[in-house]
Amino acid sequence: MTDQYILAIDQGTSSSRAVLLTTDMRPVASAQEEFPQIYPASGWVEHDPEAIWRSVESVIRAALKSAAIDTGAIAGIGITNQRETTLLWDRSTGKAVGNAIVWQDRRTADLCGQLREAGHEDTVSEKTGLRLDPYFSATKLKWLLDNTPGARQRAERGELAFGTVDSFLTWRLTGGAAHVTDASNASRTMLFDIREQRWDDELLALFDVPRAVLPKVLDCAADFGETAVPFLKQGTRVTGIAGDQQAALIGQAGFEPGMTKSTYGTGCFVITNTGDAPLKSRNQLLSTIAYRLDGKVTYGLEGSVFVAGSALQWLRDELGLIDSAPESEAVARTTGVVDDVYVVPAFAGLGAPYWDPHARGAVFGLSRGSDRNTIVTATLQSVAYQTHDLVVSMREDGVVPAVIRVDGGMTANDWFLQFLADVLDTPVERPVNVESTVLGAACLAALGCGAFADVAGIRSVWQSERVFEPAMDSSRRDQLLAGWSDAVSRTRGAR
Repeated sequence: MTDQYILAIDQGTSSSRAVLLTTDMRPVASAQEEFPQIYPASGWVEHDPEAIWRSVESVIRAALKSAAIDTGAIAGIGITNQRETTLLWDRSTGKAVGNAIVWQDRRTADLCGQLREAGHEDTVSEKTGLRLDPYFSATKLKWLLDNTPGARQRAERGELAFGTVDSFLTWRLTGGAAHVTDASNASRTMLFDIREQRWDDELLALFDVPRAVLPKVLDCAADFGETAVPFLKQGTRVTGIAGDQQAALIGQAGFEPGMTKSTYGTGCFVITNTGDAPLKSRNQLLSTIAYRLDGKVTYGLEGSVFVAGSALQWLRDELGLIDSAPESEAVARTTGVVDDVYVVPAFAGLGAPYWDPHARGAVFGLSRGSDRNTIVTATLQSVAYQTHDLVVSMREDGVVPAVIRVDGGMTANDWFLQFLADVLDTPVERPVNVESTVLGAACLAALGCGAFADVAGIRSVWQSERVFEPAMDSSRRDQLLAGWSDAVSRTRGAR
């Protein structure tokens, strides 16, 4: 298959990207494009589904033009996506009934609180591995059905389709022929029983979701359908799909129990492979499907931080303190570790292990001497502190990673990774290819189209670039973490 290629689509929270790779995972061409974020009210985050689709079409066209290859040489398409983001569209036209509700959106926090108070948390957690939180898709879908005129009636008649972004893109790519998702994305909806591997009737009733809107759930490497769009050869197969964090674990070759990766994109997500059984956390972490291949499920333990790279976007776009995210490294090197100012970027509440949708961002410890460099460096440090909270919870659940493999845009920052290793007191390993999410999607597509016979092919393409060893004195670490803990406690439960 030396003359064939894999097309990987990475549809993220703030941008879409397309990468063309050879079947042995060497990148040939890529394109990336940002699209608008919509904030209709405090705590609300939306995307225009048509803007998502236009950006995906645009980057595919650009990557193909750059590579100058015949579209018939594409052996398979892989999709990875921002998870939990919820769309509802018309089956006859493919048009969404409204904007997508993004995973960061907190509009259903009160509903989740009511369901929790009514005693439903244990049932939800036991079946899905998740918590009753607005982060997940179920309450977002209920909101769309209840607040879009005529939507519930149309959904019950089978006229509407629900999906996360992967499902929406596959629908569009196949001209409406395929209404599908994969097990990893299904596991993030709060409607899917991760042990039984099926949509759950009790959960559908709890969230008042008609079964008629649901997609078919397939393995992560499977035949998801064939393309029917003008910018790709008709009949090209979509052969791999996984949610972005699970795709990153795959791209990091995390196929053995205990292997752990931490991705730094818009948010930060740590996943540990827990093998063939879900691990029930005692520390408010999530059990999830890491991947499903050949019908066999591998589970993961996950902690989610809602704001990581988006904190640097905040510094750039809202505060104007930096011109670009990479500039933060030079600022931090000049400033050194900040020990008297703490930024808690709880712009969308706090994720694991706090799960406080009402927390809001704050800066503590400002003095007359605090300056732009202080704020920038403290913001970088906040991402490491949040990762520490997740890793401590994992350790208390019995998972003690010997090393943490990292990926995503922020990992180009050596200063940040050294501070991360120091705060975690654990080696941090960066691969040669830090774009593990898109690599995972490509690897799944290669599995699905037969370019890889099994996961050994994925292991063979992973390479380590550098390991950051912890070097901070324990008393210094404890001092910094105590200040962070105090700052977080002050943001909790704000309304």
